Formats: sequence, structure tokens, C-alpha cells
Amino acid sequence: MIDIAPLLDGGVGARSVATQIDTACRELGFFRIIGHGIDPSVLERMDITARRFFDEPEATKRRVEMPLAGAAWRGWFPVRGEVTSGVPDRKEGLYVGLEHPADHPRVLDGTPLHGANLFPSGDLGPAVMAWVDAVMPVAAALMRGIALGLGLVPNWFERELTADPTVLFRIFHYPSMADNGTASEWGVGEHTDYGLLTLLAQDASGGLQVRTPTGEWIEVPADPGVIVCNIGDMLDKLTEGRYRSTPHRVRNVSGASRLSFPLFFDPSWDAVVTALPLDDTPPADDADRRWDGSSVRAWAGTYGQYLSDKVARVFPELFADVTGR
Repeated sequence: MIDIAPLLDGGVGARSVATQIDTACRELGFFRIIGHGIDPSVLERMDITARRFFDEPEATKRRVEMPLAGAAWRGWFPVRGEVTSGVPDRKEGLYVGLEHPADHPRVLDGTPLHGANLFPSGDLGPAVMAWVDAVMPVAAALMRGIALGLGLVPNWFERELTADPTVLFRIFHYPSMADNGTASEWGVGEHTDYGLLTLLAQDASGGLQVRTPTGEWIEVPADPGVIVCNIGDMLDKLTEGRYRSTPHRVRNVSGASRLSFPLFFDPSWDAVVTALPLDDTPPADDADRRWDGSSVRAWAGTYGQYLSDKVARVFPELFADVTGR
């Protein structure tokens, strides 16, 4: 648990916070933050309106289903409509991103994950965007802390990788699994996130698990006032494994519906992520132990290409429909 208030207000404790974040990223790749300054009512409003949406009949939710948004990849998908590690997840969700107008160059050329959001009528859209607006300064502050922890200037990421960040947001609804974890289905299976940094708000249900470097799975405490942070594949690649893109998974056995709200703060679409010239020796490539058996370090290309490839595997049918492949 790290109090990040000094990062937000530029206080004298900013470097101490950066050191704590650096340690967490090297040891586990996950940490929790307080002192983020977000009004609890913003999350409460989104939680209430999201539950109202997911309680709607499926026919109503299909009015904003993802195929209607085309290449923008926005909107609702049903339970088992998303695939992780080749297995359908026991969750439904709503995909959201930054709003791109119709005349945006990437919208005009059909670039995946760019376009207008597809919200149901009512309060959910404004509630979601209010949360995104509240989290963005926190994400920027954390990236300044990560830069300091790596011995870089505070604005290094903004200058080199996130001048026009790729920002995606999800609301995931996990129906209860009251079997104490013995069923074969996972709310979401083992995976790592793709970009730089994930900031996750969740309700009090619990169910998120993180794999430690020794292979043990540990439970992440559920506290709606605390934001859970983890690093993604691009930060793992940037640091050549010094920072861990840590596998995690979800199974909801709380007896109640679970909601989670991850925001992904990632490199600019056209950014090429290359390893930093850090002084210490990096650990060996762990591709053979990764959940997907692939090497993050070996990837070459833009972040947009990496993300498109990953999302295509998560929604294979939608990808085929949109691209014709």
C-alpha cells in the first residue's frame, strides 16, 4: 500500500514514493494506492449506474453490443463473449475509450480501437467519463513516479511514449460462482495486461488473484477506496524484465455479483517501445514461463500493432467480422 499524495501535489516526499513504486514493480508488479484524491462519490455513481445496466435484459444490452461499433471496439459483450488464454471468460462487460470524433484521422482510416463510445441511454455514459477524467491525473502522476524510480526525468514518459496516450477503460461484471473455486470456469483466466499501467477500482466482493515470482497465487484485498495498480507488457519490455508484467486472474466466489473498473494507460498508438539503457544486468527472458509462451522483449513494432494483435485474440469472431480476416 503506497500513499501517492506527494506525487500529486509535488511534495518533498515524491522521491520516497517513487522508490516505493520502484520496489513494488521489481518485486511483484502489483501495488495498491491511497492518497489519490478521487472523490468516492464518482466511483459510487458509476457503480450504481453500471449495476443498473447489467441488470437489464440481454435484449436491452444488445442495443449497444460491440459489433455495432465496428472497428472502434466499443460497447457491451455478453458472458463468455471474451476469450482469455483460448478459454471464454465467465464475465460480461462494457468497452470504453477516449472519444474520437468522426473526422479523427484514425477513425477515417478505420484504425481499430478508435471512434465514438457506445453507451446506453441514461446516466452510465456521463458517470463513466467522469471517472475516466478523475483517474487520468492519477495515472500521469504514477508515470512520473515510475520515471523517477527508474532514474529518469519526471516527464520522460510524457515526452517519449505517452504524448498522445492510448487510454482504454472497461467495466467487467462477474456473476457469482459459489463453489469456492472448484469449478473449471474463471471470471477471467490467467493473463498479463498489454500496456504500461493499469489502475483498477473494484467493489468489495474480491476475487482478484496475482501470481508471485515463486508461482504462488495470492488474493488481492478488495476495498473500493483503494486503487490497485499493475504494470503491463510494455513496461516489462522497456525495463527488460526488471519490472514484472505479472499474471493475474479472477474468480468470483463472493456470493454476489462483482464489478471491476480497470483503466489502461498505455503508450501512444504509434510509439515504438525499446529497452532503456539501465545500468544493472536484466534478468533472463521469462518467455518460457509466461502464460502465453511468448517473449515480450522480442516484440518489434508499434504499440498499436501489439494491442490490435492481442485484442484480436480476445474477440476472434468480432475481429474476423471487422477486418474480414
